[in-house]
Amino acid sequence: MMNRRNLLAKASAVAALSVTAPSFAAPARPKTRDMLVFDAMGEMRTNYTPELISEIRDSGLDAITVTLTDPKAYEARAYDEALAAIAEHDAFIAANPQFFIKGLKTADLGRARAQNKIAVYYLFQNSAQFGRDLSRVRAFYDAGVRSSQLTYNYQNWAGSGCKEKNGSGVTRFGGELIDAMNEIGMLIDLSHANDATTLGAIERSAKPVIVSHTCCMAVYKNERNISDEALKALADKGGVVGVCQIRPFITDKRPDVALPDYFAHIDHAVKIAGVDHVAIGSDRDHRVIVMTDEYLEEIAREEGENFNMADWPLFIDALNGPRRMEVIWDGLIQRGYKTRDAEKIMGLNLKRLYGEVIG
Repeated sequence: MMNRRNLLAKASAVAALSVTAPSFAAPARPKTRDMLVFDAMGEMRTNYTPELISEIRDSGLDAITVTLTDPKAYEARAYDEALAAIAEHDAFIAANPQFFIKGLKTADLGRARAQNKIAVYYLFQNSAQFGRDLSRVRAFYDAGVRSSQLTYNYQNWAGSGCKEKNGSGVTRFGGELIDAMNEIGMLIDLSHANDATTLGAIERSAKPVIVSHTCCMAVYKNERNISDEALKALADKGGVVGVCQIRPFITDKRPDVALPDYFAHIDHAVKIAGVDHVAIGSDRDHRVIVMTDEYLEEIAREEGENFNMADWPLFIDALNGPRRMEVIWDGLIQRGYKTRDAEKIMGLNLKRLYGEVIG
């Protein structure tokens, strides 16, 4: 474990790369409120201020799927923390009715847009909260959870994560879990799964699945990225891949020059999977992150063994703030995407997938 002195020393070196929060003045063009803007997996933390939420909403964000609880928890702790996280987010949404709608059906996208609000859908980044009890799929669905990953980084009852050294594909229980999620209308998310689990789950599932936050292995090698084989299989079954904004998954370039590399992953995903199967899955806070010693210490505590100082900053400067979806829209148009295709990537593909799976 990195001690405080070493952490702060390395933080000083990293901070030299990006110490100034970028300016996110609204572009002169019409805002992205003219289209559906849906983040397949991002953060909407319960400590966000009304001012920050207003700026996120005003940037055009209509919907976001958020992670509930720590995916590194297992057994009884995973179950208890999952219940607590649902209660916490329910209370946050209820306390801010001027900003949020709890997303339960695809129709909530239209309701949120009509009311100038953000629809918030719930995701678990592991299936540990289910244990080996399939009845919990129904219980969590009834509590408002609409998607769950099969695995996080390592082996669990359902399959294997991308960091498992001797991992399996989909297990017998994993197949039963997929069937239960299909039946109830809970979206299967294969982010963090290894290739065997990803391909096996796509084959087993009777409904389209999502990989909500990843990048393309063919563009940049990282154990968290998706292979072309999996991209093709995902698209063939009607699924969607969300291209994330975590810099170490995208490139090893500095955060101030890495934006073109981000779009290179979107371009590749479109090339392999087709434009009807690509979305934005930021895997990021919708706020400006400033690289302070205190922030790094907080993240080191949260991430534990997953924390690697060499990866920081995780963000790309141009995407480091609440107006990032406008930056992405502008980038897609500048790269020659037709308006309708850009709209698919920004949200329509997710709307179609959610309609097919959660109703």
